[in-house]
Amino acid sequence: MRIYLRIPALLLVALSVLAAGSALAAGPVASVRVAFDRNGVTDIHVEGLADVATGRKVTAGDPVRIASISKLVTAIGVMRLVEAGKLDLDADVSGYLGWELRNPAFPDEPITLRLLLSHRSSLTDAAGYWQTPLGGEVRDILADPRAWEGEHPPGRYFRYTNLNFPLVAQIMERVTGERFDLLMDRLVLAPLGIEGCFNWANCNDAAVARAVVIYDGEGKPAKDDLHGARPDCPVNAAEDGSCDLAQWQPGRNGGLFSPQGGLRISANGLARIGRLLLGQGVFEGERLLSAESVRALATPSWQYAPGQGLTYEEDTGDLGNGFFCRYGMAMQTLATPVEGCRDDPFGDGVARVGHSGSAYGLQSGLWLDRDSGTGVAWFLTGMPGERLGGRSAFSAAEEALAQPRPAD
Repeated sequence: MRIYLRIPALLLVALSVLAAGSALAAGPVASVRVAFDRNGVTDIHVEGLADVATGRKVTAGDPVRIASISKLVTAIGVMRLVEAGKLDLDADVSGYLGWELRNPAFPDEPITLRLLLSHRSSLTDAAGYWQTPLGGEVRDILADPRAWEGEHPPGRYFRYTNLNFPLVAQIMERVTGERFDLLMDRLVLAPLGIEGCFNWANCNDAAVARAVVIYDGEGKPAKDDLHGARPDCPVNAAEDGSCDLAQWQPGRNGGLFSPQGGLRISANGLARIGRLLLGQGVFEGERLLSAESVRALATPSWQYAPGQGLTYEEDTGDLGNGFFCRYGMAMQTLATPVEGCRDDPFGDGVARVGHSGSAYGLQSGLWLDRDSGTGVAWFLTGMPGERLGGRSAFSAAEEALAQPRPAD
């Protein structure tokens, strides 16, 4: 295994982004790439700083808010509960929630976990999804007509929607009685030996001290500028400003620990998630998921065709076409051979599976080539809100990380 540390090389990515017309004044603040196969890590490449103010260099073991790859990790937790007989992917989730979940425009159409996980629920992010405070209820968001689209019934249309995942987390809490972040540690992170957490509450002090500061495209701190100490409140504080997690009640506020994007995990930790999936549910000789569950996550339940879904996330600045073209349950398939699809940052036509992330100036990816049994995890900080400069719908910086290195 080779480990590289070359901060000046970031200038190459900066030049490619500037050539694309970006206003970004410098390259990424941090760039981390970990390649792996079923047996372990094969290559690590790190550049830049985890914390500019202190000059602390980034490492592949530093936890970062990995954005929407959190959805894939959450879905692994769901499948563990499915295998335990606590959840049914195709049951009406109203029974789990304790109240009826229906699109007002289609009151006779049930919504299932499978539809929530595959972004075919008919929910939208237009009414919000993460703002619910401690002591509040996600259900209140659903009373806003903007939370629903009125043209397509559940199951008929793909619209990438973060709000699906607070509901998924809420269901998980209801059937187990456990707080989502603690439940995910028990179901996924601890069994894989991953030092990680959702929204910092369950991370130890050493992990908090190594937090990667997320910088925006102008190089300003945008998230997790912790100065070595855990945040005063790891969740959205109560309306009175208090932050007593003893107020938590199972199944009221599934957005509290940000299942859609709030996982703090290192690139090395992502590699462990990837190895579990490459191993068809087996990690270092221990089975955590069945092979059938892994296939169910990865198998596309939607493929782009005109009029059948959106190929971009409305909540970001990436409003161009072709980013999402095949999607399973919290797993994306790349290199879709359909006109209008630009979902191949590797440029080799291989149908890799995994998930991307983008928020606050971070861009991330976890991608698996199941035929070769190899994968790669990456993240960059200090990136603009849009994915710029690439020949695909991904950024030029991500396309550079997608290319193989000698040790791969």
